Amino acid sequence: MKLSNPEYLDKIKTLSEEEKERLLSRMGGKLPRRLEKDKVSVDLALAIQLEIEDGNLQEWRKKMHAIKEKDSAGKKAKGKKVEDKPAAKTPAIKKTAEVKVEVVSATKAKPKTAKAKS
Repeated sequence: MKLSNPEYLDKIKTLSEEEKERLLSRMGGKLPRRLEKDKVSVDLALAIQLEIEDGNLQEWRKKMHAIKEKDSAGKKAKGKKVEDKPAAKTPAIKKTAEVKVEVVSATKAKPKTAKAKS
C-alpha cells in the first residue's frame, strides 16, 4: 500500500467538506475499492488522490511547455521563410464586354400559323 507524503496529509486538513467530496469523486483505479474495504482511511485516500493529481498536473505542465516551445520555434522558422519570399503579383483582371439583349414583346412578334393538311 502506498503511503502519502506528510505534506499532502496537512493539505487535506485545510480542505472544506465540499472540496473533500469533489476529491473523493475524482478517485479512480484501486483507491476507491481500498477505501470501501476499509484498507485505508478517508484522509489517507484523499492525500494519495491529491498527490496523484499534483503529479499529473506537473506532467501536463511539462508537456504543454514543450509544445509551446516547439510551436514558437516553428513560427519563428515560418516567419523567416515568408519574409524571404518576394510578394506575389496578381494578374490584372480584364473586364468583359457587356452583352445587350433585346427583348421582343409578345405583341410585336408574328404568330406562326399552322397550315391544315387536306
